[in-house]
Amino acid sequence: MLTVIGEALVDVVRRSSGEEAHVGGSPLNVAVGLARLEHPVQFIGRFGKDPYGDAIAAHLRSSSVLVPFPPDGKPSSVATAVVDDDGAARYTFDLSWELPGLAERLPFMLQGASLLHTGSIATMLEPGASEVLAAVEHAHPNTTISFDPNCRPSIITDKDFAREQTERFVALADVVKASDEDLEWLYPGVDVRESARRWLSLGGHEGPAMVVVTRGAAGPWGITAAGEAEAPTPKVKVADTVGAGDSFMAALLSGIVDRGLDGAQNRGDLRALPAEILRELLVHAAAAAAVTVSRAGANPPTRAELNSLNAGG
Repeated sequence: MLTVIGEALVDVVRRSSGEEAHVGGSPLNVAVGLARLEHPVQFIGRFGKDPYGDAIAAHLRSSSVLVPFPPDGKPSSVATAVVDDDGAARYTFDLSWELPGLAERLPFMLQGASLLHTGSIATMLEPGASEVLAAVEHAHPNTTISFDPNCRPSIITDKDFAREQTERFVALADVVKASDEDLEWLYPGVDVRESARRWLSLGGHEGPAMVVVTRGAAGPWGITAAGEAEAPTPKVKVADTVGAGDSFMAALLSGIVDRGLDGAQNRGDLRALPAEILRELLVHAAAAAAVTVSRAGANPPTRAELNSLNAGG
């Protein structure tokens, strides 16, 4: 069982041609992406007993994602994405983030979990961020940890806090993915690859085995202790970029799981992953992101769609 902890949102997407709503939230998108790639997944997050919450629950069910936390009495969170004519999205948020009772339920919910993913708002916004950090610390001895900071400067404006909080999670993670925009915001004036290399050293032998940076049209780049690799970005007609990084994250984790590298007992093998296998993972993840940007909203591909793309279909 793979576990994702984080926020669930409804993305209200505004374009010059009109407005539409899609279920989203970075961790939720990763959970759906993993499920569509045929992995058993549970999503630990919150949403309300309202129409948006009903849409979130239905979206998770439609992809066979398990949801152990019931809806609560607060309004569901909303992100408004304004998409320009080039397909790039700018976000504003109206949200609440907490998971009361998580600590008591966590030992049961993480039984048999081989991988725990988190990131984005869930790791920054209190009171839920402290609950998520405690969950990661609890899971770390037995579970592969993955993290995507997916920074939201419009929500977390204190850059020093965001940097410190990000590095807490990076030091506990085995797999870290960040965009070049994340790293440029966190470490202004520093080459993004240098920032990623420094992250690889956080936590010593308990720190990351792999750090990957997405760079838009320049393609993803990554590093392990055994080497560095990069991959091209597939050429597609862009509908919008909503959820592209989350589809990339899900496919990257799927490739790791498919190779039997999840679970704390496989940390050594993951750390020693050679550059040629890292490149294969980057190519696979970039293909998933390309499918997502080719259609509206955070709509990650199925395993069959990715297999067809990789086969040239």
